[in-house]
Amino acid sequence: MSANPLTGEAFAHALVTWQAKHGRQHLPWQHTGDAYKVWLSEVMLQQTQVSTVLGYYARFLEAFPSVADLAAAPEETVMHLWAGLGYYSRARNLHACAKQVVERFGGQFPRTVCELSSLPGIGRSTAGAIASLAHGLQAPILDGNVKRVFCRYYAVDGNPEQSAVQKQLWQIASINVPVERAGQYNQALMDLGATCCTPKKPNCKVCPLMQTCEALRKGMVDLLPAPKPKKPRPNVYFLALLLRTPEGGLGMRMQTGKGVWFKLWTPPLMTCEPVLDMLTLQAQCDAWAEELGLPLAVLRQMKGQCAELLEQPWLIHELTHRKMHFRVLALEVPAQEGIQGLFMGLPGDRPIPKVVHKLLAHADGLASSRNDGPVSQQHTLNLG
Repeated sequence: MSANPLTGEAFAHALVTWQAKHGRQHLPWQHTGDAYKVWLSEVMLQQTQVSTVLGYYARFLEAFPSVADLAAAPEETVMHLWAGLGYYSRARNLHACAKQVVERFGGQFPRTVCELSSLPGIGRSTAGAIASLAHGLQAPILDGNVKRVFCRYYAVDGNPEQSAVQKQLWQIASINVPVERAGQYNQALMDLGATCCTPKKPNCKVCPLMQTCEALRKGMVDLLPAPKPKKPRPNVYFLALLLRTPEGGLGMRMQTGKGVWFKLWTPPLMTCEPVLDMLTLQAQCDAWAEELGLPLAVLRQMKGQCAELLEQPWLIHELTHRKMHFRVLALEVPAQEGIQGLFMGLPGDRPIPKVVHKLLAHADGLASSRNDGPVSQQHTLNLG
């Protein structure tokens, strides 16, 4: 095995040749030359697998065939279509970016990396992807897959998110991107990281760079890139109030505070302590009843569930930066009127986070258990 990794045109040629035979060729945003479609796919693919993105991508294009259509849409419509894809700031930036493309650039995405990077939600790597994949311009990219390829192939030590390491990786990216066929080269880099140089169990035997890979030569493939030091994720605890109608409606309100669910709709939620007691639960029931104008009969139902709620497992919903724990009060209300400050409608009528569907499914399980057996005594239950 050679000890000298390839650089520049030789590196690019090896990848482009490999991609033509072994890379992904049939993704719907490929080979379109359409900056709007490339941009949409790049934003959706941040932190999300291709298999998950495909359905959302198709639905977005059907609803918004052009960037002007997306810019003209109500934000709530955009959030509704995005619901379940996660990382919701991407959707807000997507909408804001579309508006700026229309207002500042006449509905046409700019071609330069500098101008593209001035738009909301478009960083240097996304700008490079749009410029190269849509317009064939010589522009480097450095997404997560590409960082991993470079760190292994050139045996770059240190975590890729460290500023010094990231600067080194950008230098490598800039040196290697070819003048011609830059889009094919960048697609090859992304394909190699996604299908061959994977985070776990990389398939080095079919890699076009196997003979000159520094990490493989040094036996460091499993050690690179160096992992980011783990920070403990905060645990957050919630009580959720699911008020449901016989017609399948759910009481929801928009989250207005800046946070992970900003401008999404959820049932009433209240942060709480990990250890609950009956007095705290009943006081919260009183507070909800007063806030929402709930009838006395509904308040009695809520309080009647408090003993059961103390025995519920915590339902765990894990996000990248926090671990959420839920317990659920779920009851039926007789009509859609008379509840203050809540929209009583079907869950699909508003953009809601994925966890709401999971809480509803759990509530159905609780209702079934009341008829068929005791509530689970597990300490926690992962919502998946």
